[in-house]
Amino acid sequence: MRKWTLALMAVIWAGTAGAAPTETVVLQAANMTCPTCSITIEKALEKVPGVADTAVDTKAATVTVTFDSERTSASDIARAITEAGFPAKARTNGG
Repeated sequence: MRKWTLALMAVIWAGTAGAAPTETVVLQAANMTCPTCSITIEKALEKVPGVADTAVDTKAATVTVTFDSERTSASDIARAITEAGFPAKARTNGG
């Protein structure tokens, strides 16, 4: 029984030790006027390696992206959104 417990603990530790560091960035994006805009942005971000999750808020003109910081950066994400037709930049702490 002890061997099974140690093996299980080793597997769990190995799984968490190899987890990629994630970051979340909120970007202001211009020109978002309709639901199709959010689809366009999401499709552009699907092509960026390391992007794990996106949330587009057309009313607030923001895009929240969770990403693997070892595979991409906030500036790469902003560039992808901008190239999709929605000039984007990371929000500052003040909003």
